[in-house]
Amino acid sequence: MANEPLIDTALKDRLSELYRAPGRYYHDLAHVEALLSLAAEYRALLADPEAVEAAIWFHDAIYDSRAKDNEARSAEMARENLAGRTGAARIERIAAMIEATATHQAPDLADAGAKRDAALLLDMDLSILGAAPAAFDAYENAVRREYGWVDDTSWRTGRGAVLRNFLARPHIFHTQAFRQRFEAQARVNIERSVKALESGR
Repeated sequence: MANEPLIDTALKDRLSELYRAPGRYYHDLAHVEALLSLAAEYRALLADPEAVEAAIWFHDAIYDSRAKDNEARSAEMARENLAGRTGAARIERIAAMIEATATHQAPDLADAGAKRDAALLLDMDLSILGAAPAAFDAYENAVRREYGWVDDTSWRTGRGAVLRNFLARPHIFHTQAFRQRFEAQARVNIERSVKALESGR
């Protein structure tokens, strides 16, 4: 068990197929790869890099824009697939990180290193909010396509509420590293998007 990787090639292949499913325009394999790249970049800050990488692979494994339990089901998939590969406590920390992506509120984990890892994972997941304007706009358009079944009026109301929730937080990002890199641009991007939604564009 100790020598077996958490996410081996066979498991990566199975998960990759899920991320290639029709209807995924943002929550796809490119999103996972972007987060893995950030995890590699910030590896020195991670207490358990392999656990964070496992959480990245599983965090959107189940994705149905009509469902409200994607994160819980993705966490359960992680529990099932990681059983026997590492200890139960570590698996539960990974599951807690995945479940936290539902609200992007940092989970209250007892272990300080695990708590920091969860905060960094959430920040990686939200880093697109602080991307260059063109990349942010592409993200917004891709998410809109994933919710293509929602009418425009409902979309503007619902999406606007989500974005305003982020603006209302004292900090969008949990860690100093990501605040310094992404916070200012994220607020500019989100404010611009909210104005566009309000104007009906």
